[in-house]
Amino acid sequence: MSGTDSPDGALRVLAVAAHPDDTDFTAGGTVASWTREGAEVTYLVLTDGSGGGEDPAVPRAELAARREREQRDAAAVLGVKDVLFLGHQDGMLTPDAALRRQIVRVIRQTRPHRAVIQSPEINWAFLPDLHPDHRAAGEASLAALYPDARNPRAFPELLLEEGLAPWSVPEIWVTTGPRPDTRIDVTETFEQKLAALRAHVSQTAHRDRLREDVHAKLAGQAALGRLAAGRLAEAFQVIRTDAAPPGTRP
Repeated sequence: MSGTDSPDGALRVLAVAAHPDDTDFTAGGTVASWTREGAEVTYLVLTDGSGGGEDPAVPRAELAARREREQRDAAAVLGVKDVLFLGHQDGMLTPDAALRRQIVRVIRQTRPHRAVIQSPEINWAFLPDLHPDHRAAGEASLAALYPDARNPRAFPELLLEEGLAPWSVPEIWVTTGPRPDTRIDVTETFEQKLAALRAHVSQTAHRDRLREDVHAKLAGQAALGRLAAGRLAEAFQVIRTDAAPPGTRP
């Protein structure tokens, strides 16, 4: 089945990330611009987020529940209605077949036309993106998108037992990678992005310079993308999966 089918006419987007707040930090402004235009965006968060936070006295289970609430609140600010959690332990994510199967299941359930994922590559220029969960999420998501989700022989039980037909996602938007090629102007959605980040209270309440830091990063990306002075941008590497060499599609 082609990922370009859209009976309701709306663009469907699936954003997969390791932790609550990851997508909001890297692509929140872009997500807000898409939902403003009528896109239906689903978040898939792979871990419970229990390894974050500034207070080590908070029990992991309590922090996980808090971070789930924060992610739902942040997503609502950006116009995202569906937020799914797989609940893997924060800090221990592994891009194995079991994780790929879980992501494929969600891809076939939501049938997106566009996916936003983290890069499986190391970006040495930005230390926070070296988190091993980020790379594991990127590796598992990329494999799930291409070739697993479109291949009827990949995890055949999803088709035979759950009735989830193969689904091809034509576009993959990679965040945090070392070779971005697309900058999206998020000047008009900056305040939404910032409000979403502030909804992650356990992660951002201690950051007195959150506005300034986020603004500076987005301004830097806009400059790299040669946008007009004063504009803000988020960066992606955009991959067309239907541009693969002939004979490589199942």
